[in-house]
Amino acid sequence: MGKVAQEQRSQSKYFSLAESGAARDAERMRLTKSLSIIGGLLAGAILPAQAATSSQNATMKAVVLRAYGEPEMLKLEEMPRPEPKDDEILIRVIAASVNPVDVAIRKGYLAEIIGNKFPLVLGMDAAGVVEKTGAKITKFKKGDEVYAFFTLASEGGYAEYVIAKESETALKPKAITYAQAAAVGAAGSTAWQALIETAKLSSGQTILIHGGSGGVGHLAIQIAKARGAKVIATGSTANQDFLKQTGADVAIDYSKTKFEEIAKDVDVVLDSVGRDTLKRTYGVVKKGGIIVSIVDEPAQADLDAHGIRGVTLRSSPKADTLEELARLMEAKKLVPVVSETYPLADFNKALDQIATRHTRGKVVLQVADEPRS
Repeated sequence: MGKVAQEQRSQSKYFSLAESGAARDAERMRLTKSLSIIGGLLAGAILPAQAATSSQNATMKAVVLRAYGEPEMLKLEEMPRPEPKDDEILIRVIAASVNPVDVAIRKGYLAEIIGNKFPLVLGMDAAGVVEKTGAKITKFKKGDEVYAFFTLASEGGYAEYVIAKESETALKPKAITYAQAAAVGAAGSTAWQALIETAKLSSGQTILIHGGSGGVGHLAIQIAKARGAKVIATGSTANQDFLKQTGADVAIDYSKTKFEEIAKDVDVVLDSVGRDTLKRTYGVVKKGGIIVSIVDEPAQADLDAHGIRGVTLRSSPKADTLEELARLMEAKKLVPVVSETYPLADFNKALDQIATRHTRGKVVLQVADEPRS
């Protein structure tokens, strides 16, 4: 298997991160096998200090990882500010999204992909203001309000400044805050690429969304409703009202009701849970339907037995996806929910929260104050 293909196969998003013994090792293997959210990557995460630095020796604060391991491996440090190359944009970060994959990176679960190129800066999506553009940049100028979703090769949103490509960036919708925009990059791209690009969800179809209250799930509900689909979503008891407020036509409390007793003959399934939930899902999909999983690989034998299709999503940064999401947000058909916001200095508290796997919507780091209009 080629290097890039191996990396694509090895990257993903929302997983439980077991903390000890055999369970931890099994989860690490599963994570490494299935990590699929950041497709099409090159190995290694970039740190501003590894990029070309400003001739004025400008510095910035950034959350720096200097070795894999426990939370104390991450430190808020002063670093050289990156300097954009001809095809790059320098963004002054206002807010950065926190994702479960950040915890996995810190623990070293992706060491085989990223390597030991320390120091590293975490953060795969952020929103801010264009500070400087390279000579070949044509879509953006200094002062533009933008949001971006980075590849693992160029992430670094946990910082006051970050570098992005035009292909990873879009104008921030005026209708939302920077914190909300930061929350959409990776999770929204995953939801859009799963439902629209992969499943081809259309008006009148029915979709079952496992984990509807999470980062990807709550955005997927809204995208599906904007598409004219009927939405069935699963969630905990505490999130039943949230699922309905987000737009779910039918909310299922998975702790009290088996989803297969309610969801039948659905056209599309978005799976962000995997394992036993995925195994029980094959039978609720109508012939010709599709399961898109962002955490597991659907079993071909089960797919064939039910006459359905199955895909493990490899989501990747695309400017046109971000632009589609921006249009929905401007139309107020997509409203990102930021349940908790932390200052940059409290990055470990944010990572502890996201590792619980019980986040409603998204968690965001507020790196700088929201600029006044």
